[in-house]
Amino acid sequence: MASPPSTAAGYILLLLFHAADVARSQSYIGVNYGMVADNLPPPSATAKLLQSTSIGKVRLYGADPAIIKALANTGIGITIGAANGDIPAMAADVNFAKGWIGSNVLPYYPASKIILINVGNEVLQYGTPELKAQLLPAMKNVQTALDEASLGGKIKVSTVHSMSVLGQSEPPSAGRFDPNVGDLLKGMLEFNKATGSPFMINPYPFFAYQTDPRPETLAFCLFQPNAGRPDSGTNIKYMNMFDAQVDAVRSALNAMAFNDVEIVVAETGWPYKGDVAEAGATVENAKAYNGNLVARLRSMVGTPLMPGKSVDTYLFALYDEDLKPGKLSEKAFGIYNVDLTPIYDAGLSKSSQGDLATAPTPIVSPPADAPATSGGTTLPTNSSTTTTPSSTASRDSPTARVNASKNAASLDKIGASFVIVVSLAVVSMML
Repeated sequence: MASPPSTAAGYILLLLFHAADVARSQSYIGVNYGMVADNLPPPSATAKLLQSTSIGKVRLYGADPAIIKALANTGIGITIGAANGDIPAMAADVNFAKGWIGSNVLPYYPASKIILINVGNEVLQYGTPELKAQLLPAMKNVQTALDEASLGGKIKVSTVHSMSVLGQSEPPSAGRFDPNVGDLLKGMLEFNKATGSPFMINPYPFFAYQTDPRPETLAFCLFQPNAGRPDSGTNIKYMNMFDAQVDAVRSALNAMAFNDVEIVVAETGWPYKGDVAEAGATVENAKAYNGNLVARLRSMVGTPLMPGKSVDTYLFALYDEDLKPGKLSEKAFGIYNVDLTPIYDAGLSKSSQGDLATAPTPIVSPPADAPATSGGTTLPTNSSTTTTPSSTASRDSPTARVNASKNAASLDKIGASFVIVVSLAVVSMML
């Protein structure tokens, strides 16, 4: 008769199985948890749902204490938000910022893994001139409050921007910020660089498709096979809208000499239903966009200008928000029903993670003797655009990107095999 396992051996075994579970989560896949609804499930049920997925972090638009407490000891990263209405007081008085941190962070951290605070949401698009000017001072005061609580560097501070901060975005190599907000952005980017916090952006290929609802544009937006769209400034042929939009932001940051400021996608998604005039808002397209995006992030192929690393991305959204005003699509971005069942399979379940994305890889053409300086192919985005590309050097080869995808898949298999082998070894030692 085998002797019972020792406490130490049992503990090791539990750790190994926990490691296997963690390996099935991806920190670069997040989800937005909006609350403009009257039918949401209890926070505890949502916490259990999230733990059954590969979602590694959650973005809240506020700092709801019930949700923050429900996510304690789950290992799920939490991004919380200070409302636009809090910005004037935060900017005017550092003690207000300290009180906000004292109420919304200190009672829960570190059991609840708060990783980032967004001060305001899309202020540079929707805020008054006064609010826009107060945004950076508010961010600085929140940082001061974190520093005094010995949390500086552990919790980052940023804000979220819409794609309207770009004055031009086509081709991606010509991406530049709108000069009307250039001075404000410069100060914020200096803050991002100094504190190591990310530049948060909301790219939505769905809205770009609304301006150009052709079949080839839909395929380009959904990561499906298409002819691609060339960037004459880099000789890169873009094969999907997400990469094109994110790389336009990367180019804009680089043009202002903020090459080392990280981009995080704070929101992106696709509605599964909409008004009659909202082209492409279907369950099939929502599944294709989010499913292919998740698979592409998991492949670690990156974007043409940021290869070999997934951009941290928060999908929009966890649930529908039935009280949202506006078009029908605004209420229909949810991935899960409020009864916790999936509206469609986006490949997020730990038990049903699919293969790596099969979407076409961006193509880098052989460098031309004299790179073109005009005539960039239109890449519709949800921002104003021009077609004056800048000439930059070609990036890595398609082969390197394919290899990065294969290597990521191989590492997943090796990691799983290692856990299994070690687990078996431990079990045999206990017998």
